[in-house]
Amino acid sequence: MADEQQHAVKFPQEVLDEYAALGIDLPALFSAGALGQRMEIQILEASAERVVATMPVKGNTQPYGLLHGGASAVLAETLGSVGAMMHGGSKKIAVGVDLNCTHHRGVREGHVTGTATPVHRGRSTATYEIVVTDDQDRRVCTARLTCLLRDTDS
Repeated sequence: MADEQQHAVKFPQEVLDEYAALGIDLPALFSAGALGQRMEIQILEASAERVVATMPVKGNTQPYGLLHGGASAVLAETLGSVGAMMHGGSKKIAVGVDLNCTHHRGVREGHVTGTATPVHRGRSTATYEIVVTDDQDRRVCTARLTCLLRDTDS
């Protein structure tokens, strides 16, 4: 199932071409990571301008049955990191250095959708705002992630 999710991600063609020129199949390589997979995060769209993903509430709750704030934070950091990675390109890696989240409302069922958009895209840092909404498009969480863009070793 994870392979199907990875290949379902919509990447800009120029990004696919950049990685293909390096011999890297980006859709096959790409994932939300082991934690994101355990939380069933499904990335739907990924570019430097916008990253969108969904995550089920079920399995990601705290003892009161509400979506865990940490789950919203994992979703936010995943999306912001992917956006920063897309911005940095194949010669950079994105490392999160600051994450803050404001939780606006509880959610007990269904799915949440996160959308990351850039606030700042520089040479050495990238900052993304991530808005998490419920199935009724009500804001659940607003987050901001700043990533350091480091040169790869290659």
